[in-house]
Amino acid sequence: MGPYATGFLDVGDGNRIYYEELGNPDGKPAVNLHGGPGSGSMKRPTKAWDPEKWRVIRFDQRGCGLSTPSAADPATDMSVNTTQHLIRDIELLREHLGIEKWLVKGGSWGAALALLYAQAHPERVTEMIIPAVTTTRPEETDWLYHGARRLFPEAWDRFRNHVPEDERDGNLLLAYGRLVANPDRAVREAAAAEWMRWEDTLISQESNGKPGSYSAVVDDDRVAFVRICAHYFGSDAWLEPDQVLRNVDKLRGIPAVLVHGRHDLGSPVYTAWELAQAWPDAKLVIIEDSGHTGSEAMGQALNEAAEEFSKR
Repeated sequence: MGPYATGFLDVGDGNRIYYEELGNPDGKPAVNLHGGPGSGSMKRPTKAWDPEKWRVIRFDQRGCGLSTPSAADPATDMSVNTTQHLIRDIELLREHLGIEKWLVKGGSWGAALALLYAQAHPERVTEMIIPAVTTTRPEETDWLYHGARRLFPEAWDRFRNHVPEDERDGNLLLAYGRLVANPDRAVREAAAAEWMRWEDTLISQESNGKPGSYSAVVDDDRVAFVRICAHYFGSDAWLEPDQVLRNVDKLRGIPAVLVHGRHDLGSPVYTAWELAQAWPDAKLVIIEDSGHTGSEAMGQALNEAAEEFSKR
């Protein structure tokens, strides 16, 4: 299904977020939070929801996709693009659309954002669907951009060596952030390409998924993605240690399905398992043939979760 309505919402700080509504205007409301951070929402019809049963909202988070200003512009102020800003944006969008409560779905970074939003506003969440479970705690980010070098040492060495030599043993992610904010476009694009090369390395073994999908992002979308990722992950997303897991009690009473690929090298399944152990209302489904970018079996599990929740 494609969108039946689109728009821009002024969320303050000079930012306008682009949103779309899909499905049935009288259907059960759901909001889909994209990953990245900075990937933007998909701009194609989706098969994940029954268009007769659901009113689906998707939007581009600050700085990416069609939202303005773009993080690809070095002049864009990133100090007003934080996790707390995004949580407020979700609430502003809900109010703008006149929705009392909605199902919240988000994968990868979108999973962390969905969980944080639900903990901040549990009274607004009916159910949750969370593929590629992450909580963006430091140990997860450290694995993604440092620890995984144990699996791909030569690729990580190239990733690390792209930043200036005197910054390689410091905060590598913020160093990349400075490169993709450089006034010289060639510098920005070269750094973004190297970051995407590393991301693609982590999904390179996913024969049932979408290997190479990061480098397939081009031009300003690529630079915006990397700048936002570096900004968020280099700052631990401005979260307290183990914030999501420590506040899991705030999710009690919210039914959820967690769907995670066994072969997800960037986000190992342990985090999904920990969350499910701490959250009695969540059911964990591990997909044996899937990695981070999914598979047909993962898609089927997500569709089944949406169908189950459409009946509540």
